[in-house]
Amino acid sequence: MNAKQQTQAVIEVNNLETYYGQRKILDGMDFQVDQGEIRVIMGGSGSGKSTLLWYILGLYKPDGGTIKVLGQDINQISFNDHLKLKQNIGVAFQSGALFSSMSVGDNVAFPLREFTDLDENTIRIITRMKLEVVNLGGFHKLMPSQLSGGMIKRAALARAIVMDPRLLIFDEPSAGLDPVVASEIDDLILSLRDTTGVSVVVVTHELDSAFKIADRITVLDQGKNLLTASVEEVKQSKNKRIMDLLQRRSRHDKLDPEDYLRRLTQENYTLS
Repeated sequence: MNAKQQTQAVIEVNNLETYYGQRKILDGMDFQVDQGEIRVIMGGSGSGKSTLLWYILGLYKPDGGTIKVLGQDINQISFNDHLKLKQNIGVAFQSGALFSSMSVGDNVAFPLREFTDLDENTIRIITRMKLEVVNLGGFHKLMPSQLSGGMIKRAALARAIVMDPRLLIFDEPSAGLDPVVASEIDDLILSLRDTTGVSVVVVTHELDSAFKIADRITVLDQGKNLLTASVEEVKQSKNKRIMDLLQRRSRHDKLDPEDYLRRLTQENYTLS
């Protein structure tokens, strides 16, 4: 990345505040991701990791603060502009969130059919190309039930990149995988960034994965940005809270893929 790319923000969150009833979930959150960066978000259960992603994706309207994604204030833009913005964001969930009634190929092709006017032959070619990128060439006719956990993650990744997005968001991409397969997923994420320049945000509790792929790590705690630093700076931190959070293996919150996909495709989508 050149100096200009490094200073160009693809996500700018300023003083974000959100509530659930009377409970404050995000408390004056500041968060910025630069062009071409891989940013890893970590934190304990209830720290606000997934909530932050919900608001970045525009699924809910915040109670305070601003969110800019790819230069656009997502709480101020029109429905049509938000639809165009979503086409530049690829999302892959922990579960994969593949449609069980669709083949792998149809799952990957889904965004192309929803958001473009491409003919079926072109869609087929693009779909096969993206499956090749994630090492699933020839698996397009299989059903999700026929895939291993690692293959499901790869198929979800292929769907996330099928529109050639400028921003990728991953929720626990290596969770539940054996170390070898998890490392392969990490390698795919690194390769995508290095070859396309795409910006990547990853929520994970896997330290090995975080330390391998991150340019910077953001540690959240009780709805606040506790630390944003390089991998080495995080490793060397003497802050007891950060050390405790990084060592924790408690159950983590995650995005609801069914809710996101419903919101992504419904015709009467609103930001309110």
